[in-house]
Amino acid sequence: MSAVLSVRALAKRYGELRALADVSFEMQAGETVAVIGPNGAGKTTLLSIVAGVQQPSTGSVSRDAREVGWVPQQPALYAKLSVKENLELFARLEKLADPAAAVRRMLEQTGLADRASEPVGRLSGGNRQRVNVALGLIADPPVLALDEPSASLDPAQRARLWAFIGGLSAAGTAVLFSTHSVGEARRHADRLLVLAGGRLLLDGSPAELAAAGAPGDDLEQALVRFLAERGAAESGGGA
Repeated sequence: MSAVLSVRALAKRYGELRALADVSFEMQAGETVAVIGPNGAGKTTLLSIVAGVQQPSTGSVSRDAREVGWVPQQPALYAKLSVKENLELFARLEKLADPAAAVRRMLEQTGLADRASEPVGRLSGGNRQRVNVALGLIADPPVLALDEPSASLDPAQRARLWAFIGGLSAAGTAVLFSTHSVGEARRHADRLLVLAGGRLLLDGSPAELAAAGAPGDDLEQALVRFLAERGAAESGGGA
C-alpha cells in the first residue's frame, strides 16, 4: 500500500536552536497518528512544516501545502462573521472551483448547518473548534494536521470532536495530531510518534510504548520512563 504522506529527514533550525533533526515517517489513508513528547519537543514545528505553514531547513514532505488541512491550536476565525461567512471566506482564499458547494458540504459534515448564520464569537468553545476543523477541511485534503485540537475543550466537547475526527479517519482521511494527553493518544491514535529534543525516538503503536515501561506502568508512566532512559525528557528542542 502506497503512503498518503511521506516525510523524509526533516530538520529545522532557528539560528543555533535545533527544533527538528532527521525526522522521517509515513502515513496511510485513514490512519490516525499522534505526536507526543515533552514541551519543546518539536511537535508544533513538525505539524506546521507538514502543513506547509513553514519550510524545513532540510528534508521533504511528499504533499503540497494545499493537500494538507491545517488546524492550528489558536483558531484563525473572524469572531464577528457568521459560521457560513468564515467558511465562504476561506473557500475563496483556497480558490476552490465551487466555493458554495464546499461550504454546504462542510456545514453538513460538521453538523453546523443550524449554526450557519450565528456569529462565531457567540459559539461555545467546542463549536468554535468544529469551525476551526472545518476550515482545515474546506479543500477536502487527503491529510489533516491538528495541533492540540482538544486542549481548551471540556470532556463532552472533546468527545464530540473526537467522534467527528474518527468519522473523517473512517472515510479515508489521514489524521496527524499533537497532544500532551497520553491517554488521548492511546484512545484515538493507531500509531504514536514520540519526539524529544527535535528527534523522533519512537514510531510505533501505543502497545509498543507501553512495552518500554515497567510492569504496572500506565502509558504516561511508560512515556516518562522511556524518555528518561534516553536522557530526552529535559533535552528541549523546538516548539
